[in-house]
Amino acid sequence: MKTNISYIIVFTLSLLFSNSFSNDKPADFKKFVVVIDAGHGGKDPGKPSKTGVREKDVALKIALLIGEELGRNKEIEVLYTRKTDVFVELDRRGEIANKAKADLFISIHCNAHTSQASGAETYVLGLHRNNTNFEVAKAENEVIFLEDNYEEKYAQYNLNSPESLIGLTLMQEEFLDQSIQLASLVQDNFREKLNRKDRSVKQAGFVVLHQTVMPSILIETGFITNNEEGKYLNSSTGQKEIAHAIATAIEEYKGNVSANDFLGITKVVPAVEVKDIVSDSEVYMVQIAASSKSVEPKSYNFKGLAEITRAKEGKLYKYYYGDTSNYSDIQRKLSEAKSKGYKSAYIVSFKNGVKRKVN
Repeated sequence: MKTNISYIIVFTLSLLFSNSFSNDKPADFKKFVVVIDAGHGGKDPGKPSKTGVREKDVALKIALLIGEELGRNKEIEVLYTRKTDVFVELDRRGEIANKAKADLFISIHCNAHTSQASGAETYVLGLHRNNTNFEVAKAENEVIFLEDNYEEKYAQYNLNSPESLIGLTLMQEEFLDQSIQLASLVQDNFREKLNRKDRSVKQAGFVVLHQTVMPSILIETGFITNNEEGKYLNSSTGQKEIAHAIATAIEEYKGNVSANDFLGITKVVPAVEVKDIVSDSEVYMVQIAASSKSVEPKSYNFKGLAEITRAKEGKLYKYYYGDTSNYSDIQRKLSEAKSKGYKSAYIVSFKNGVKRKVN
């Protein structure tokens, strides 16, 4: 009888422990946040087609279907920039994602052309490599003219000049690899699972992508001006298939991200009072970006940060914020830079012309 009781106790304890480990999540568990942006809306219909299909309607239906599928995953939280036919300003779309500290920003659109062009393409933020990419971005960006005070809000943008957007790509450069990875997964699914024409992953200066500080992509799901593709995009079958292809790409991307990244696990460091520490031999700066592009070190190119220094090191231009011998001051500037979205910024010091990273 003793033996039976022991077995029962061990079996009960094993059940308790297995339930505890399977159901409990770390105290600092953070859901993987995806913001889905249905392009256009309200007074902005987007691109029209000869058959009356409107881009804003197709984009919204696909966006909601993506969110519905992702919402079944308990580790994913889905937010939308719009869930109905309303007009949302471009800077507001990015603001929604930034305030939510989103892990991904996905913007859904449809393409259009005077010919019977077809196929899907996915964009990440970058310089327009050719005139076609520039024209696509320009068409999507022109929505800003429907906004109030657009002259003031978007003073740094010249939609007619590809070169004017060089400085705007720096904020997204640290997320470029992740954005391209996700964009590639989306295009793979379109090509391999849906047998869609693959127009590849491209770069262009989309204002809506520039507003975000996380991996971000803009998907042109197809051409509503193509006779056959337009019907497909406007059909419930087509919308479900496209949404499923995008949702599975997002989940695959999430699976490729390290556990610490998507769970948001960080080490808890006790607060320490920092007194002013001044060096008589070193100068401290915050490195906020590195790029192959030369950008004017002006505050409007760096989210309002002043005291920007540019230096060429090898084939790259390095951009620094601040210039001080006070280590406590440069720590405060590091915090400020990170709050502006430069998450990978770090402190460097210069001593006798020699640069080193400061831990």
